[in-house]
Amino acid sequence: MQSMELQNTVKEALNALYHYPDDAVRMQADRWLQDFQRTIDAWQVADNLLHDATSNPETLIFCSQTLRSKVQRDFEELPSEAFRQLRDSLNNLLKKFHKGPAIVRTQISIAVAALAVHVPAEDWGDGGIVNWLRDGMNAHPEYIPGFLELLTVLPEEAFNYKIAARPERRRQFEKELTSQMEIALNILTACLSISELKEQVLEAFASWLRLKHGIPGSVLATHPLVLTALSSLNCDILSEASVNVVSELIHYTASGSSGGVSVQMPLIQVIVPQVMSLQAQLRDSSKDDEDVKAIARLFADMGDSYVELIATGSNEAMMIVNALLEVASLPEFDIASMTFNFWHNLQVILTKRNFDISFGDEASIETERNRRLQVFRQSYESLVSLVSSRVQYPDDYQNLSYEDLKEFKQTRYAVADVLTDAASVLGGDTTLQILYMKLVEAVSSCRNEQSEWRPAEAALFCIRAISNYVSVVEANVMPQVMDLLSKLPHQPQLLQTVCLIVGAYSKWLDAAPSGFSKLPLVIDILMRGMRTSEDSAAAAALAFRHICDDCRKKLCAYCKQLFHIYYTAVNGEGSFKGSAEDSLHLVEALSMVITELPPEPAKDALEELCSSVVTPLQEVINQGPEVLEKKHARELTVYIDRFAYIFRYVNHPGAVADAVHRLWPIFKAIFDLRAWDMRTMESLCRACKYAVRTSGRFMGITIGAMLEEIQGLYQQHHQPCFLYLSSEVIKIFGSDPSCASYLKNMIEALFKHTTCLLTTIKKTRHWR
Repeated sequence: MQSMELQNTVKEALNALYHYPDDAVRMQADRWLQDFQRTIDAWQVADNLLHDATSNPETLIFCSQTLRSKVQRDFEELPSEAFRQLRDSLNNLLKKFHKGPAIVRTQISIAVAALAVHVPAEDWGDGGIVNWLRDGMNAHPEYIPGFLELLTVLPEEAFNYKIAARPERRRQFEKELTSQMEIALNILTACLSISELKEQVLEAFASWLRLKHGIPGSVLATHPLVLTALSSLNCDILSEASVNVVSELIHYTASGSSGGVSVQMPLIQVIVPQVMSLQAQLRDSSKDDEDVKAIARLFADMGDSYVELIATGSNEAMMIVNALLEVASLPEFDIASMTFNFWHNLQVILTKRNFDISFGDEASIETERNRRLQVFRQSYESLVSLVSSRVQYPDDYQNLSYEDLKEFKQTRYAVADVLTDAASVLGGDTTLQILYMKLVEAVSSCRNEQSEWRPAEAALFCIRAISNYVSVVEANVMPQVMDLLSKLPHQPQLLQTVCLIVGAYSKWLDAAPSGFSKLPLVIDILMRGMRTSEDSAAAAALAFRHICDDCRKKLCAYCKQLFHIYYTAVNGEGSFKGSAEDSLHLVEALSMVITELPPEPAKDALEELCSSVVTPLQEVINQGPEVLEKKHARELTVYIDRFAYIFRYVNHPGAVADAVHRLWPIFKAIFDLRAWDMRTMESLCRACKYAVRTSGRFMGITIGAMLEEIQGLYQQHHQPCFLYLSSEVIKIFGSDPSCASYLKNMIEALFKHTTCLLTTIKKTRHWR
């Protein structure tokens, strides 16, 4: 009686879920049904409703899903003797729904497969589930479609970790299936005689191939299932199942468990010609995108699986490479990008130093490596030309959604990776030459801001991507590239990329014979970038930092000019569009150049740099304590963070110590009046930390005043950053015997107070 009431309640809840207009009622019904699925009563109720001829489709779907999830996750709820009753019930349901609904049949099939994962073959009876399945198909051929679906999902469930089976049982189930592989393939071969089931048979075959069981290639090469799949590739309507089979066969031939490529060569020699015969269909306009994608997938699979064979550069291998180039040329990026993994793996093989020892001595190995690089040279040159246009901004780039813009950026990153692979094989200078020709062609149509700027931006993006592979003394192309940059329009996206390319080639500006002579030109470009847009300002600031890092020695003679740039960009003398974080790049840039100055000029430059930063802070302090206390943290930390960068990157310990000593009254005022403000304190402690790290023992009496300050403030405000700053001081001064007594007292005081705080927190939580 209770079971009948539950069945009616389930039906009512499903009716409410799918048909009631009130959202609150539907949500309540959904919660009740989810809770019901977790009860032990769900076993019997779901089984009864599935056998009930009056159950509607919604009830059948819900109950089949319930039974599947119960078998997967809650099988141990049942007594051991319930297994055969459950198996027989599921078998009857599989027969009942052999014609559909398909979703119900699939759920029942998965439930039976999950049951087989739980129950060892010897307990299942009939020699295991595959034999049981074969006997059922022989006895009831009218139910073959349902049994075929079960045969398809069986191998898939071996790797389904939703099933709550122990690891050793899962491994044992996989072994049981592999031992019954021959029986399964015989069943599938017999089913080939039923023409309307061919697709289903091939899908099941693909599923069994994923087990990677070591069937000899010579056997598979002549197997009816393999021959059927290969012949189906050439049908007018491409068979999705046959593509899946051939894809799995390709992976199978390269897997270690199948013996690898050498053992599977008879099968490979059958597969490759059949797939190669599809190459013409890549250009067939009558083929829809899905068919082209499926064919491209097979070529990509061959490339990935046989890359080591292809790397030998044989004539047969180059036919596959040419086909992969054709895939890479297809307009749809998601299809063309299928080949990108192959180009990377091929590059790794061609350029690796520990080459195959079978080629003999070092000289022979080097000769073979060079031969292979030469063989693939033209292919990678073509690849560069093919992919470089894919990074071009779309016509409607301004209207792209966030997700579309994110996808576009990912496309550019993927192409950049391919270009670096090509540069590894061709050399950066050769790749640069190819991309430069693209740039020249693009610049010819890019003379003002209203003209077509996108091809030029795309070419520059690609040139930037290979910057690490171009020689720092390249003298033919890079000077011309730098000259072209100043002739481009000031379109924001284009200018951003121009600034980024300047930063990417900062080492070239320092090392190349004509590099440093281009510096006035590129500085002018960067200043323009800082005034144009937020993105171009960020790119320009980063580029300026790279230039000052790599050209720091040469820039020492231009400190006045660098300070002018800094003042123009950071201190409001110009219309700098960058953020406070971007301005830190400029502070870092100037600091690195100051590091290269002799001590006295460095001290003067540091004083000037600090003066420009401290002035706004001094003005706030001069307005009185009330104004300082009410300031938003960001109004203070924007300047304090600059001090952190100065103290971190100006590597003149004495000069930094003197600067901190002069600045200490300012810092102390902020410590005293803003100790309650975690954000400001973290910023100020970070600046002090870098000052201590750089100056070390040059800090003199300032370090004592600093420690006394934070030790006293910690007692009142308990800021964690005070402890962190103290730990930095201990790291640097802990080994100095003259500091031992002072540091000991400080540690004891801080530790004692921290212990009290922790005890208080513990008691507070206990009271709650």
